[in-house]
Amino acid sequence: MAIGPWQIALILVVVLLLFGGKKIPELMKGLGSGMKEFKDASKENDTDKKENDK
Repeated sequence: MAIGPWQIALILVVVLLLFGGKKIPELMKGLGSGMKEFKDASKENDTDKKENDK
């Protein structure tokens, strides 16, 4: 079952009502920094693994 545009709009409205307009940018900033840290750690893990294989 795919999520349609109406479901996405409903989810966005609920999130906006729960957190308010001022909290949304803070949440997105935290999510972005978390994703960046995860990506960096993943790259670091791949580099360590390649060095150990040599």
